[in-house]
Amino acid sequence: MSSKSAVKLLAPKGEGGLFRWVAVLTGSKNAVKGAGFLLGAGLLALWGFTVSVLGMAVILALILTAVILFMPPGLPKGVKGTKFAEVFSKDPNVNWLSFARVFLFGARDVWFVVGIPIYFYAVLSDGSEAGNRAAFFTIGTFMAVWTILYGAVQAAAPKLLRAGTRPEAELVQAARHWVGALVALPALLAALVAMAGEPQLWLTVTLIAGLLVFGAVFAVNSSLHSYLILAFTSGERVTMDVGFYYMANAAGRLLGTLLSGLSYQLGGLPACLGTAAVLLALSWIGAARLSAPQPQPA
Repeated sequence: MSSKSAVKLLAPKGEGGLFRWVAVLTGSKNAVKGAGFLLGAGLLALWGFTVSVLGMAVILALILTAVILFMPPGLPKGVKGTKFAEVFSKDPNVNWLSFARVFLFGARDVWFVVGIPIYFYAVLSDGSEAGNRAAFFTIGTFMAVWTILYGAVQAAAPKLLRAGTRPEAELVQAARHWVGALVALPALLAALVAMAGEPQLWLTVTLIAGLLVFGAVFAVNSSLHSYLILAFTSGERVTMDVGFYYMANAAGRLLGTLLSGLSYQLGGLPACLGTAAVLLALSWIGAARLSAPQPQPA
């Protein structure tokens, strides 16, 4: 569902076709991911951790079996013997976009992985087994709804940005503007949490609303990145450049996960949200270095 390199080769040219199809593909992927969060939350609430993990293993085994039996023949095998140095692009746009991607996804995971789940657990659970299960389900449901809405906005980003009628240079500028708008959200939420001190109902409601807004703006940023990596690369290097871009994506998630635990231990949820704002500022630096993609030969 997330094969961006295939979209580069197969999407119709002109009238925003590339942006439209990559947005639909990645948006639907994240909506399915959100449904997985909801399923996991339900399993934890009803049957606990062990049964949930075993159930996940069974589902993955069924998927693996289906892939082995039904994957169509004739798909590209890749190029053997490629040197690792060749993975790195000589196109500064690809490199700067990957730089921006590292810190964009680091900024999401720095509050998503540890800070917000622990905060919600402290607010929602009374410490009993029943209270823990209810808290797990509520937290998982929030994560699921956040991710599903994120996927929906991601899929709708081409319409929101009027991508079919705008030149690519304007979409590059939009990538800078949207990440700039995103910086203020976690900074403001961090200040609110720090001033409030103890968890309160109004603060929890404000956090939920603020993080949903963050998710919508983040989704537009992510969708722009997904389009731009395909606009910047060529058909000959698309698998390598997209692979390098996803290496950056994974590095950002690793960075965000590590900083999530570290910042929470040092300063609680305000530190997680403040760190997210710093990472987004670094992502803006990468986006600011992007230039309009050169036209690819037909």
